[in-house]
Amino acid sequence: MGEVGLSPEEKFNLITRNLQEVLQEEKLKEVLKERDLKIYWGTATTGKPHVAYFVPMSKIADFLKAGCEVTILFADLHAYLDNMKAPWELLAQRVVYYETAIKAMLQSIGVPLDKLKFVKGTDYQLSREYTLDVYKLTSLVTEHDAKKAGAEVVKQVEHPLLSGLLYPGLQALDEEYLKVDAQFGGVDQRKIFTFAEKYLPSLGYKKRAHLMNPMVPGLTGTKMSSSEEDSKIDLLDGTAAVKKKLKKAFCEPGNVTDNGVLSFVKFVLLPLSENGEFTVERKPENGGNVTFKDYESLEKAFAAEEIHPGDLKPAVERELNRLMEPVRQVFQTPDMKALISRAYPPPPKKKGGQVANAASEELSPVRLDLRVGRIVSVEKHPDADSLYVEKVDLGEDQPRTVVSGLAGLVPMETLQDYLGVFLCNLKPQKMRGIESQAMLMCASIDDPRCVEPLIPPEGSGVGDRVFVENYNTGTPDERLNPKKKIWEKLQPDMKTSEECVAQWSGNPIMTKLGLVTSKTMKNAPIK
Repeated sequence: MGEVGLSPEEKFNLITRNLQEVLQEEKLKEVLKERDLKIYWGTATTGKPHVAYFVPMSKIADFLKAGCEVTILFADLHAYLDNMKAPWELLAQRVVYYETAIKAMLQSIGVPLDKLKFVKGTDYQLSREYTLDVYKLTSLVTEHDAKKAGAEVVKQVEHPLLSGLLYPGLQALDEEYLKVDAQFGGVDQRKIFTFAEKYLPSLGYKKRAHLMNPMVPGLTGTKMSSSEEDSKIDLLDGTAAVKKKLKKAFCEPGNVTDNGVLSFVKFVLLPLSENGEFTVERKPENGGNVTFKDYESLEKAFAAEEIHPGDLKPAVERELNRLMEPVRQVFQTPDMKALISRAYPPPPKKKGGQVANAASEELSPVRLDLRVGRIVSVEKHPDADSLYVEKVDLGEDQPRTVVSGLAGLVPMETLQDYLGVFLCNLKPQKMRGIESQAMLMCASIDDPRCVEPLIPPEGSGVGDRVFVENYNTGTPDERLNPKKKIWEKLQPDMKTSEECVAQWSGNPIMTKLGLVTSKTMKNAPIK
């Protein structure tokens, strides 16, 4: 099944290469001395898989080379429990979509499917024995432990549903019911893995090992996410879309931190290369073609600015399209196109044939037009001692006028040239005779009275979009209807965390470059 003649040590090295962390290493080594490992990887069937799924696929190829028995779990029940990310009526269709897409990905990288076992969660998770074990777990697990375990994976809201608290327990039980030695996943699953190690022995089941991939940055420099359109390339994106998204991707010259383009070479393109090489094609006047036999030499050359993003991106584009083309071809048939429509139906149409903006029909932070802006001038309001009048560059043709109640709380010199976060689609409102056309977002407490303007991440530019993680699909309202009180309903869930990170319902507020923060204020309302 695996490569002939590998020693237990060679198998272990192949299994663990490029991983960020391994829990229970010695347990793995002991098993390998006696037999091949049994490993499972699970994926919740929610949003469409994107190209970052090639990262676990490349590791699954390593597992198979090492002779492992690999099970892929399509976690349909988990998908529903995670705050109903996948409606029940769509689950069956999405499982078929995921299975088709993942099999196509594996075939595109040369992994024989007969070496894998594919399992659907609801095939065994609704059994009497499994259900009884879920009830047993609920008698042992505290709400604190369940919420902590799912903090990086389960959608976080102010008042979590009980279903989300069950999610970590089910994932732990899967290790026993799939009869594996180890579970493989991203490092964002670590808290669920340690939860499993703590609680499975309480049910009389053995503790498993855990293998963790690093989280590959998306094209915006943050985690690649199905819910953040600009951060990812969909598996079925055409060549033009791939070119467009890579062109916009964060890939600053010399910057090797949170660089999604470089990371994709490290975790996908080089491990899957048939000859172990990655070639950057350049014009002769720019130094000609250069071939890298390992990631370290590529990273060193990029850090020294010997390789320019303008040359790296086309090389990644070429190799990415090579991997994606077999997947695209699978979904070209009429049956597969019909499957896509059933699994991910388009939003309903309004009268007149226009497609409704789903975000505009619900109470969601997507509706807020939050942007980075620079205060180019600030002066006292002529008729109000407590107000400042600011001119703010938001990347538009003309600066906007913003009236803020910060006089006496924030010095004028602090605000001059300040790069802040502004809410830009409130209805303009006159404040003591001067129309305010946006609102400067601040962390604020009343007792004692203290206000701090929010701070965008370093390197942010005027006009950069500010969004809430997990709420980045759709477009903001052109103008918030004051009668519907959208801002007034969303604002109570906006506050800073214990680490001074701006959040909405526990989800970080951020730009493509990172987190929006407050200088010192913890657990403070944002308004």
